[in-house]
Amino acid sequence: MAGEGRPPTVRRVVMFPFPSPSHITPMLQLAGLLRARSLEVTVLHADFNAPDPAGHPEFTFVSIRENLPREVVDNADMVEQMIGFNAACEAPFQAALEALLLQQEEPSICAVVVDGQWYAMLGAAKRAGVPALAMRADGAATFLSMLATPRLRVDGYLPVKGERLDEPVPDLDPLRVRDLIRVDVSDEATVLRFITLVPDAMRASSSGVIVNTFDAIEGPELAKIRAELSRPAFAVGPLHLLSPERVEHGLHAPDRGCLAWLDAHPPRSVLYLSLGSVARIDRAVFEEMARGLAGGGVPFLWVLRPGLLRGSGEQAPPSLEELDDAVGRNGKVVTWAPQREVLAHPSIGGFWTHCGWNSMMETICEGVPVLAQPCFADQTVSARYVTHRWGVGFDVGKVIERENIANAIRNLMAGEDVEARRERAQSLKMEANRCAAEGGSASLAVDSLVEYLLSL
Repeated sequence: MAGEGRPPTVRRVVMFPFPSPSHITPMLQLAGLLRARSLEVTVLHADFNAPDPAGHPEFTFVSIRENLPREVVDNADMVEQMIGFNAACEAPFQAALEALLLQQEEPSICAVVVDGQWYAMLGAAKRAGVPALAMRADGAATFLSMLATPRLRVDGYLPVKGERLDEPVPDLDPLRVRDLIRVDVSDEATVLRFITLVPDAMRASSSGVIVNTFDAIEGPELAKIRAELSRPAFAVGPLHLLSPERVEHGLHAPDRGCLAWLDAHPPRSVLYLSLGSVARIDRAVFEEMARGLAGGGVPFLWVLRPGLLRGSGEQAPPSLEELDDAVGRNGKVVTWAPQREVLAHPSIGGFWTHCGWNSMMETICEGVPVLAQPCFADQTVSARYVTHRWGVGFDVGKVIERENIANAIRNLMAGEDVEARRERAQSLKMEANRCAAEGGSASLAVDSLVEYLLSL
């Protein structure tokens, strides 16, 4: 029986993930760590993109039974959609939380942990009388930039003006104005509204913040967050190293045959390319990427998921052979890859990535250098840290153009500074492993988080 032989449970924590695989996975990883420390876990969830309870019999799953308007579900503007999700789920979440309080038996609820995108749920939890913490699915640097948004608006850095794009942002080194959060398909006023709503809710209604990061890569940023909020910030990452689970998040089943293909290549010879589960690119960008890969002259493994090309619906992108036989001859294409295993494979010498935070944590933890192509949101912040704070890679350039890409690939895989870059990447890997080890800073942070939850 689950939990047999464990010490008596003292309290229960309620968790509310945002309905996206890249957000649900780290939330459930944290839930497992809390349960291993004798907290019972109830997962409140939306019916939209609901997690599978069968995969976690140790948790109690409860739907908030929201009613999402069709215009919210179908909205192609992701920022408007997130605002719509908050508006539609706020009342059902509060009602579900209050119902848990009314019907609860021992152990009693000590706190709720909500995803950082659920800004409205912080106020809802406060009204229900339950202390709430926000769990960020991005890095500390991104969240710090969100906290700075009111100041940046007053100082004239936001809304962004073209002539200021390359100006450094005060107190957010190494960020430039162009590195601040952006979503090109969204109205800038809507983006700024969302970015403002998040820190406003944190200041008004949160009891703290949880970040999937570690001091060796974002120590100064974590310290600034604690000072800015005057409340705890727990660096509990890298969560995928602390968690016993090896679940890969993604919308498609991974093609494990690519691992055998990697086996046939020498160490550090293959470039792995994936732009994650959400980003969309134009056909012209796809063609430049393909030609740049051909010009880079190295073997590559490319994740081309259905829906990657803008306007294609869920159709698969064109094959490389459709562009040119020479492009496809040196590479392998899959719909989805088992990313952690790919990054851990000895043949991988670089990762061309959108710089989503889960991918950042995974590549840092495997010591793989990065070619950065941020697409939207927090990815621009992470890409700047790759190149100018952590020193483990290059960006593909302001313009996605085949010759720039080919040169960047050659520099990443075999440039004159390749060994120094690999050494730096390996150093960060060692730091990540130290943090995740028993008695390391991440494990201690989870212990401190549990103590804090029990004190609320």
